[in-house]
Amino acid sequence: MSEADRARGIVTMSAGNTAQAVAYAGKAVGARVTVVMPKTAPKTKVEATRSHGAEIRFADDMNGLLPIVRQCEAEGMRFLHPYDDDAMLAGHGTIALEVLEDLPEADAIVVGIGGGGLIAGIAVAAAALRPGVRVIGVEPEAAPTMRRALDAGQPVQMGPMPTMADALAAPFAGGRPLEIVRKLVEDVVLVSEAEIAEGVRFLAARARLVAEPGGAACVGALLAGRVRVRPGERVVGIVSGGNVDLDRFAEILRA
Repeated sequence: MSEADRARGIVTMSAGNTAQAVAYAGKAVGARVTVVMPKTAPKTKVEATRSHGAEIRFADDMNGLLPIVRQCEAEGMRFLHPYDDDAMLAGHGTIALEVLEDLPEADAIVVGIGGGGLIAGIAVAAAALRPGVRVIGVEPEAAPTMRRALDAGQPVQMGPMPTMADALAAPFAGGRPLEIVRKLVEDVVLVSEAEIAEGVRFLAARARLVAEPGGAACVGALLAGRVRVRPGERVVGIVSGGNVDLDRFAEILRA
């Protein structure tokens, strides 16, 4: 962003993960950051975002985020879209660069989808570096944002999405990500809440990783057979997100 954009302030919308990233980056460059978050955002994400100096404005739910963002724009802030922005997609693509540096023979990459920024960036970079690699998206059955957009041929405004995977409950898919997913992603599969929870438990017990439900969805899909793995394939699951309230984490582990 230009110095002028940073000086007049940046606003973004997020359930909590992008919120922290933008707040951290804003603090690093001396920019004022405002984040619009749903009131249901996990406490740990809210506290972390505030710790980086961002102002938080709360919406009643995910569908209430954009109207507040528009108010902030009217106040002169520059809107940094969390997933429908070319620079943000390029940033997400660096994950594929790292994956393929460590595992250049990867055959399939499984990625959770909220608004589509993460999977779109990864798909573009993976296709350029390893043509033929399979990229598969995963969404909660209760929040099939990208699946609905693919079926409709355009982004669809979603209603209430009662899923534990708040990071994967974007109110609509991004236009840029939708086009990329249509061209470069093999499939988008859906997982149940129970399958997501099993992914969280598996990562805690077997990999010793604290993953939030949105980060564990890809593993839940693999464990449940939602993603069909071919014999001998080397599969990468992108476990993106460890920001889960401890009480919620303990509840999932006890189930």
